Amino acid sequence: MRAGLAIVLLSLWLGPAARAQQVVDRIVARVSDDVITQSDLTELGSFQKLADGKEQPASARIRELAEQWIVRQEAALSGFQPPSAGEAQEALAGIEKRFGSAQAFGKVLQEAGLTEGEVKRTLARQIFLSRFLDYKFRPEVQVTERAIEDYYRQTLVPELQRERQAVPSIENVARRIREVLVERGITQRAQAWLDGMRTRWKVQTIGGSPSP
Repeated sequence: MRAGLAIVLLSLWLGPAARAQQVVDRIVARVSDDVITQSDLTELGSFQKLADGKEQPASARIRELAEQWIVRQEAALSGFQPPSAGEAQEALAGIEKRFGSAQAFGKVLQEAGLTEGEVKRTLARQIFLSRFLDYKFRPEVQVTERAIEDYYRQTLVPELQRERQAVPSIENVARRIREVLVERGITQRAQAWLDGMRTRWKVQTIGGSPSP
């Protein structure tokens, strides 16, 4: 009884600021023996609003954070190196340019509840995920000349005609089409791999069901 009273008195003496520090961040998902917290989810949502103008649903953000976690584990096994601080800084500068000045960007960051450090951290994670998936799956993707021709005739030409733009020769756009098809192949393979990895690493929401 006395111990309980002592705790209450100590809490009152410390004041509201100290009591607020005792609040524990809520867990929204588990990945193996690790967790994704509400603050992780909120930070990613704020970054998405900064970069894209809107945040994705919570389920999509949990999925992205889980995928970043999985890639970090798999990359560590293969010795794949994370991006340098300079690369993250360069990506941050690219976002800052969209706002016209450092002052305007700083104001937007403050309104979003973000720091430059948090933005750079998110950018580094996204760069890491993209590069690792490219490294892992690009060698598997083979694009034939027939596939390039089909994309040119069935997709590119009709699209340009609808927009009333000039249609270049296939020779002038073949390299770009090849890269589009390679990127598409990487995305398909990466998504199938990540779907399997989510099961292997036991990604679950706090309700116990697999994350979307």
